[in-house]
Amino acid sequence: MNTTYYGHSCFGIEYAGKSMLFDPFVRPNALAAHIDVDSICPDILLLSHGHEDHVADAVEIAIRSKAQCVSIYELHSWLLSQGVSHSHPMNIGGEWTFDDWKVRMTPALHSNSLPDGQYGGLAAGFVISHAEEPTFYFAGDTALFSDMQLISKRQSLDLAFLPLGGNFTMDVQDAVHAALWLGVKKVVGMHYDTFGFIRMDHNEAVAAFSNAGIQLELLNIGETRTY
Repeated sequence: MNTTYYGHSCFGIEYAGKSMLFDPFVRPNALAAHIDVDSICPDILLLSHGHEDHVADAVEIAIRSKAQCVSIYELHSWLLSQGVSHSHPMNIGGEWTFDDWKVRMTPALHSNSLPDGQYGGLAAGFVISHAEEPTFYFAGDTALFSDMQLISKRQSLDLAFLPLGGNFTMDVQDAVHAALWLGVKKVVGMHYDTFGFIRMDHNEAVAAFSNAGIQLELLNIGETRTY
């Protein structure tokens, strides 16, 4: 599971022979100015919700790559209206098998609107699983909520991608609680530092997770790691 960080909450993941991309927000992100968006060509594009800082590059990448898009129904409908032809609608609690890997759509506690102001449905997260790959949870933008304790009840998780920046989402302390509820020993951080509202102290964040017996990974933009 090779994971490349493109900044904010955008990750490219090589998984079960497929190239996945989550929440593309690259061109408008000054911290990711060195990333060549034209070189990003996923097979699968997963969108947690419709805020611009998660879908800014989605339509361009989806049309160019002909990626299979996966999102909540309202966001799926918006993608179709933008000329995206390969889109699969889901809703909270649903599960679907693509080839031999599965995606389960989980709740996220967050607002959701589309770049043109339309209602975007519910914000969501994803649990991704495959028989021969790590099972991971991509939380999207969310606050801490008690039902996170249920996400790993159905299947154990190897890894979680959690927002850390606070203000719009969980902060570090809430993310530590989330990781404990999820039963993971490794967390990849996201949704931090991009804007002034969500800057954080990296050393303090790593220490907070370490004190709870959890390894926090903070990737540099453009960096690839294997999990």
